[in-house]
Amino acid sequence: MKNMNFQNRLIIAVDFDGTIVEDAYPKIGKTRIFAFETLKRLQEDGHRLILWTYRCGTRLQEAVDFCKENGIEFYAVNASFPEEKFDNSRSRKINADLFIDDRNIGGVLGWGEVYQIITNEEPNIPVPKKKWWQF
Repeated sequence: MKNMNFQNRLIIAVDFDGTIVEDAYPKIGKTRIFAFETLKRLQEDGHRLILWTYRCGTRLQEAVDFCKENGIEFYAVNASFPEEKFDNSRSRKINADLFIDDRNIGGVLGWGEVYQIITNEEPNIPVPKKKWWQF
């Protein structure tokens, strides 16, 4: 999946628990390193972000509010577009170009690597330097 280099703006569905934050459902876990920085950068690049999560009701609103407090407002939440209403007569599957989820085969990548794959460029995110004794 490396070097995708998408030239067009994408619709990107992003999971919450285990992806944006560490999994602590029903609580909100600790923010994963560089999650919000990367999501902000993707929005600045013109991509549409959809929050795509198992959460619903009050727990969903808590996640939406948490993201908003951290500078991210999604194009849509658990829907393909803002006006879409979910009912039980059709699938809840949404239309997106990419899905970022901790349940991927191999687990979730680091947010810096996610950005590199989507844009095929180095993210402008500081990386801690290794000590001489670390390999």
